[in-house]
Formats: sequence, structure tokens, C-alpha cells
Amino acid sequence: MFTEKSFEVFEIDGLEPRMEEIRSLIQPVFQELDEYFALELGEAINKELFVHIAQHRRRTAYPPENTWSALSQKKRGYKMEPHFQLGIWPEYIFMWLSLIDNPKNEQKIAEAFLNNQELLDLLPEDFYMSLDHTQPEIEKLNEADVERGLLRFCNIKKGEFQVGRIIRKDSQLLEDPEKAKAYMLDTYQQLLPLYTLAMEQG
Repeated sequence: MFTEKSFEVFEIDGLEPRMEEIRSLIQPVFQELDEYFALELGEAINKELFVHIAQHRRRTAYPPENTWSALSQKKRGYKMEPHFQLGIWPEYIFMWLSLIDNPKNEQKIAEAFLNNQELLDLLPEDFYMSLDHTQPEIEKLNEADVERGLLRFCNIKKGEFQVGRIIRKDSQLLEDPEKAKAYMLDTYQQLLPLYTLAMEQG
């Protein structure tokens, strides 16, 4: 499970020194958790899910400000379709249903979400919305203008929409790895109706 040291990785200067710690401290946690989530969620939707771990290979100078992994039905790549993300910023861990980087059928997906907003309304009050995966700022889902977020996702070329939960770095959940893992899995399970709806638009 993620520990205090996982968050401290982002205090390390330099691309290679930080990447070294990401590879040794964070990526094995992604791998272990994602393999478990892939089996559980794959069984629930009767599809095979593949684990993808961000390698940040395009970076040549600046160290990553966050890092993540993804679960997708595609064996190669994941950004072109709705996918689940597990990742970490210096302040929190995130579990998203993620629609980023111009996924296929984004307009159809946005329309389907707008026409089925009750699926978003039914999510518990500790869910959040993110409209930019490159920034740590997020909004509580039940306080956010979700319709505006979905219209932005639909109409702006680089529009994005992510919904899910976070675990803050000082959360007591992280002191009990099994509880934290169950909370993560529960998050993805609650997002399955939205994920299924998004995949049906393909």
C-alpha cells in the first residue's frame, strides 16, 4: 500500500532520481493493486481488463508532478477509451473513471452522461470531479456544476471529465492497507454503471 514515503517521492529533485523512486516505491504498489482490481472488475463486467503503468518516457528534463496507472479493455494504450485510473499526487491518491485526451465518441459519452445524470447523483458525497488530469485541483461532485463540466468535455477539443474518490495523504485509511484497498475497489464498483454506459457509446 502507499505510505508516507510514496508521497515524499515528489520532493526529490531531478528527473532520474525521482523516476528511480517512483519505479521502486510506487509502481510495484500500482501493479499489485491493479492486478487485483482488474480481476474483480473484469469479473463484474465479464471483460478482460489490462494494467497500464505510466512510464513518463517522453520526459527529458522535468520530473513528473504525479504518477498513475490505468485499467483498460485495450491491451495497448488506454487513453483512447474510458478507463479507470489509480494515481498519486503529492497530497492525495486518486481513483478515477477517466475520460481524457479526446477519447473516441466523447460527444456521445457526454450526451449519455447528461441524459443519465441520476447515475452521477447516486454516487456518495465523498466523490469528486476533475476536469484536467494535469492539475491537482478537484471539486466535490455534489457541489460541482456537473452539467457545465460535461458540456465542456463535449464541446472543447481538450475537454476532460474524471469522476471518483481520493484518499488524502494524512488519511487514517492508509494505516490499514486492507481497508484502503476495499475503499478503492468500492469506488471503482460504484463507477461501473457510468463506465458501462460510456463503453456502450463505442
